[in-house]
Amino acid sequence: MTTRVIIVDDQAMVRAGFAALLAAQSDIDVVGEAPDGAQGVELSRRTHPDVVLMDVRMPEMDGLEAARRILEPAPGGGGTSHALQAVGEHRPRVLMLTTFDVDDYVYEALRAGASGFLLKDAPPADLIAAVRVVASGDALLAPSVTRRLIADFARQRPVSRGKPALRLKGLTQRETEVLTLVARGQSNGEIAQTLVLAEQTVKTHVSRVLTKLDLRDRAQAVVFAYESGLVAPGE
Repeated sequence: MTTRVIIVDDQAMVRAGFAALLAAQSDIDVVGEAPDGAQGVELSRRTHPDVVLMDVRMPEMDGLEAARRILEPAPGGGGTSHALQAVGEHRPRVLMLTTFDVDDYVYEALRAGASGFLLKDAPPADLIAAVRVVASGDALLAPSVTRRLIADFARQRPVSRGKPALRLKGLTQRETEVLTLVARGQSNGEIAQTLVLAEQTVKTHVSRVLTKLDLRDRAQAVVFAYESGLVAPGE
């Protein structure tokens, strides 16, 4: 299956370089480019990509606002993400691109539903791998700067005592353990070793956690774990 990608970045050379790199892959099809967030939103709605490579800092409309508009329900649609999926509304995965390893916008983009972020100076192989990872439905939580970023911003915000914390009560003890380890940056394989489980069993637990908490992917699960107080920064 071919992954359809659009690239949203205000630097023409960056767009051209990324497009050439990705288009050379047999399983990736670059279906459009846009120079700012507003045009990126319009392009996404028109081309229905699987993955949006979104620059964080752009004129006209930054990547955060563009990610929100791409990932939010259509006007008048309402409902949860599951309801949206039930009626077949297409929403791509958004991969944020930044030149900074700690950036206010990236944290907010993860909260809005982006599937992770990648530094612009990452090796070409990392960009290709990142597109494949988020296209497969996973979240890009490596390199470790993503976890550090989330922890830094969680430290600056008071722990929620409302709905996020209450939603944890719907998880089993094992699911809570798995969510805790996901938030600490462990892969499924590492979680399996820690809890002495089969990796497939861990995948099943992760899937159930996402479903019960109505989360899009592991990136949102990490944010949720910090903001609900399940995991404290620095642990």
